[in-house]
Amino acid sequence: MSHTQALCEFLAGLRYEQVPQAVFERTEDLFLDWLASALASQGAHPIPLFEAYARKMGPADGPARILVNGQGSSAYFAALVNAASSHLVEQDDLHNSSVLHPATVVFPAALAAAQDLGKSGRELLLASVAGYEAGIRIGEFLGRSHYRIFHTTATVGTLAAAVAVGKLMDFDHEQFSNLLGSAGTQAAGLWEFLRDAADSKQLHTAKAAADGLLAAYLTADGLTGARNILEGDQGLAAGMSSDADPTKLSDRLGSRWALVETSFKFHASCRHTHPAADALLALMGREGLGHEQIRHVETRVHQGGIDVLGRVKVPQSVHQAKFSMGTVLGLIAVHGKAGLPEFHQMALTDPAVSAFREKVSMTLDPEVDSAYPQRWLGRVVVTTVDGRTLYGAIDEPKGDPGNSLSRAELEDKFRRLLQFSGARSPEQAEGLIRQVWDLRNTTDLKELR
Repeated sequence: MSHTQALCEFLAGLRYEQVPQAVFERTEDLFLDWLASALASQGAHPIPLFEAYARKMGPADGPARILVNGQGSSAYFAALVNAASSHLVEQDDLHNSSVLHPATVVFPAALAAAQDLGKSGRELLLASVAGYEAGIRIGEFLGRSHYRIFHTTATVGTLAAAVAVGKLMDFDHEQFSNLLGSAGTQAAGLWEFLRDAADSKQLHTAKAAADGLLAAYLTADGLTGARNILEGDQGLAAGMSSDADPTKLSDRLGSRWALVETSFKFHASCRHTHPAADALLALMGREGLGHEQIRHVETRVHQGGIDVLGRVKVPQSVHQAKFSMGTVLGLIAVHGKAGLPEFHQMALTDPAVSAFREKVSMTLDPEVDSAYPQRWLGRVVVTTVDGRTLYGAIDEPKGDPGNSLSRAELEDKFRRLLQFSGARSPEQAEGLIRQVWDLRNTTDLKELR
């Protein structure tokens, strides 16, 4: 049996009773975190463009809910808009070794389909676990070379979303095999948009979630797909990777729950900036340094960080600023935070942040690079105005599994993100928190709004 077929066999046979309750608890944590990101984008460019497109193409109402405006729509368009909105503020989760943001593609597709199909909270959670487990392994399979050119959350996200919906539909082995083929042949998404501060990142996740859902619904009706889309001679690995490892596809299926390895985002920026940001924050606290006492910060980074962040020199938009190592560290150094208010109010306009940005450089570090992507190490070398050289290091950025956010911290983050956008009142926010913590007992997901 190929590794792809072993994965399909696992997905088809996965039952609620097989999954540890701790995994479902973590899934609820990740769902609340995703919901916060989706609602934090209300009214922010380019999300209204996706909303307008959904209205233009119809239907005028439907069983699935578009979160940012509360309107009903088809499952397809709800997935499309919700995936776009949850990937804008850069607060959605990340799985380290696959370099995949699973929540922003899995949950929009799974929730929209569950509302459309009348599924329960338990069924939604199981489907989400399946999407995470498949997506993470496919991301690891495609390797570091894939991520250098392709936005993994866009490409692999299409398959992860498809698997989640396929699980809601209780697909068998043969259907999962066809499903991966139909999802994989649609997989796309390139990093070039970063150079132009373009809006493609939200299009990537919107299309991944919607196309994954499309593949599942068509598979349910009998559409066939390539049986070896991942490992085949003309499949994803052949066209999109030079270091693919097929054994990753079947890695400890049923014993390793990759979902629990997923990290939460503490800072509202690209995850590649977080290790250095945390290392600098810790160093400044330890040494009692102010930003005006720092002459230069050398960040010691992995190649993936240089590939993504190196494209942004002087950011032209708030979103592009989140991919600027200098801007993120400038916010950390000057204001002690790199959250949504800091980015929107200070990232592009504060002269002190702009001045600090010019003091920051990135250097490829062999130790950091060899640890990546399994571990995202933070290393900084700070030169002070008075001539001292100081070193900062952190091995687990805030939000990593070994330095995770508690439920109380996740609730606080949820409240802050909803307060930022005004998407829900404080009372409504508390109601949503209670609903998420009770997902396993929820029979009607249409009430989640």
